[in-house]
Amino acid sequence: MYKFSVFFLLLVIFFITACSDKVETIQNNASSSTSMEVFRWKMVTTWPSNFPIFQEGAERFADEVRVMSNGRLNINVYAGGELVPALQVFDAVSQGTVEMGHGSPYYWAGTIPEAQFFSSVPFGMTAKGMNAWLYNGGGLLLWQQIYEPFNLMVFPMGNTGVQMGGWFKKKINSLNDIKGLRMRIPGLGGKVFKEAGGNTVLMAGSEIYTALERGAIDATEWVSPFHDLRLGLDRTARYYYYPGWHEPGTVFELMINKSKWELLPEDLQKIVEVAAGAVSEWIYAQMEFHNQQALAVLREKENVEILKFPDDLLLKLKLLTKKTLDEEAATLMNEKNNPRFKQVYDAYESFRSNYSNWNKLSDEAYQKSLELK
Repeated sequence: MYKFSVFFLLLVIFFITACSDKVETIQNNASSSTSMEVFRWKMVTTWPSNFPIFQEGAERFADEVRVMSNGRLNINVYAGGELVPALQVFDAVSQGTVEMGHGSPYYWAGTIPEAQFFSSVPFGMTAKGMNAWLYNGGGLLLWQQIYEPFNLMVFPMGNTGVQMGGWFKKKINSLNDIKGLRMRIPGLGGKVFKEAGGNTVLMAGSEIYTALERGAIDATEWVSPFHDLRLGLDRTARYYYYPGWHEPGTVFELMINKSKWELLPEDLQKIVEVAAGAVSEWIYAQMEFHNQQALAVLREKENVEILKFPDDLLLKLKLLTKKTLDEEAATLMNEKNNPRFKQVYDAYESFRSNYSNWNKLSDEAYQKSLELK
């Protein structure tokens, strides 16, 4: 009996020692693979302070990163104008003044024209098509390669869905009604509008209401019913047109200074990437939810007429889109020795063409079936 007790005691001691060694090994491995350094970063955005969904999305991203990283990556978010002007976000992140930025690629068309394809293309792909291209069709890799010379890493972080066509002070019945019209409209859509004879004006969202109210512009696009109603655009123009031919699925971006990005441990990089994807879906879902509610409110207003652009006008704008993009690609190639615009244009069009074959049999066919009576 005594011998058995001694043997049992030795066995227990051996087991405890072995487990302690194993736990110590696991703890050592964990500490060696995960840096405990705390990073404090700044993010600047192109959105006004407290701007619903867009600025909220940037702040939600920062909160989720903080929680998932257990406080190892803390991001302070600044709205447009609080730390840097809204339209200088790209430069601020590229130069390392701040570590992160949130906006949409078409804002940097003057610096990097080909970035517009990663934002929205007139008569192009909607959110579903853009996601398919970016995440599975090589679009994101191409986007990151295009941004690399500017010392930037980039991930998608948001999509507006199909936008509205805009607010106009007069009815638009034909292409002639666009000629000479002063409209706030950015990106490739703005170039097409200019090709159609209009005068393109680019301004920050905070300036739109006053400009339209005082007659500095004759029309404006902003986003969709929810944000347009919040901005009070229904009080400045009577005619609200659809569809948003110029922005069928506008992508937002999370820009990160690449030099700072490479200093992050691998697990924090993965947290940033995953959080950006989660917030991207959150922004899109918020847009779809709130737009249907805001549209119902706008339909009840006596001073607002919700109208569809005439089909023949849409067809002409569609033809002008191809002409504009072809000319832009040729000009940048020949006059500015920039082959990247055509490279991204070709990649986008190749994917869009193949995707449209499926889209016709899926979404388009289904939507037409709903109209049957």
